[in-house]
Amino acid sequence: MKKSNKVIVYVFCSVILLLLGAGGMYYLVTEQGLFGQTVINKLEKEVTVNENGIADAVDKLYDAVVVVGSYKKGILSGTGTGFVYKIDGKTAYLLTNNHVVTGADSVKVKFTDNNIYDVEVVGSDKYSDIAVLSIDKDKIISVAETGSSTSARLGDTLFTIGAPVDSESYSWTVTRGILSGKDRLVEVNPSDTSYDDWVMRVLQTDAAINPGNSGGPIANSNGEVIGITNMKLSNDKIEGMGFAIPIEDAVDYAERLIKGGKIERPLLGVGTLNVTDTKTMYQYGFSLDKSINEGAVIGQVQKGSPADNAGLVQGDVITKLDDYKITNTSYLKYYLYKYKVGDTIKLTYIRSGKEHTANVKLTKVAE
Repeated sequence: MKKSNKVIVYVFCSVILLLLGAGGMYYLVTEQGLFGQTVINKLEKEVTVNENGIADAVDKLYDAVVVVGSYKKGILSGTGTGFVYKIDGKTAYLLTNNHVVTGADSVKVKFTDNNIYDVEVVGSDKYSDIAVLSIDKDKIISVAETGSSTSARLGDTLFTIGAPVDSESYSWTVTRGILSGKDRLVEVNPSDTSYDDWVMRVLQTDAAINPGNSGGPIANSNGEVIGITNMKLSNDKIEGMGFAIPIEDAVDYAERLIKGGKIERPLLGVGTLNVTDTKTMYQYGFSLDKSINEGAVIGQVQKGSPADNAGLVQGDVITKLDDYKITNTSYLKYYLYKYKVGDTIKLTYIRSGKEHTANVKLTKVAE
């Protein structure tokens, strides 16, 4: 082959390879999102992937967050986190967890400017795990903006601000994660009993939550608070499972506490056991049919109570409140407290292997 022909062949091959390379790179960049933000999934649905920092959102919320100190006889007994959630007239109100301030003789809060002030505990509630604090509005630096947990989507970026472990060393620590789950029903023990006796509806996140974070805000990427951190699952086999009270629930309880100082809940008038508490039932002098594997077992009935007036007796197994299914004592209390004093409910129960119903009018819990 002549030299000139070889040059032509080499040039032609180079051009072909260049075109193929350019076409391949165009495909990777435009279709596979190698250097861009848009990818096409198998369903041909366009998905935008963002990986932006949240510093602006953190700045927006940061100065509204406080370290909460609980004192007994003048000695610091525990710390947690809280945040300013609203101003009403000359008063600013802060939210935190009930378990942060319960049992305290006095409570103080520390702001990001290092000023420490005494606050008043307006009210608290162990079942919702909400406490409301108040302070003169002139002492606060900033007010948090609340958002919506209901419109938040799984996978949304979330962050917390709190005082984990040691409030002096790690105050206002920021941790980041995603919304891992919504409407989780988690059984908890707010009553210092040997068993869980309450259910909380919570948001789930993998953002790091540690002791001291309790009562602090969990916010979206706009810096809007969508929940109050209050607990996590912790053992050697579990990692990254933290929970937060939805902000809508928290604010509802807070407003009720501000108006009345306490949450009024209805009375059914029964002491109940789980179906697995066979030893305790034996001590009470009764047992259940082995076919019954869920429900709340009545161990005792308060005389003159709604349950007593409806004819319920020891050994009956409550399986429903209206359409709410009752699997154990925790769920009985959880669904019962969705009702108000004066409401009439349809209660379904099992006695001697047969299903019965009774209409029960709920009364006020005695002081």
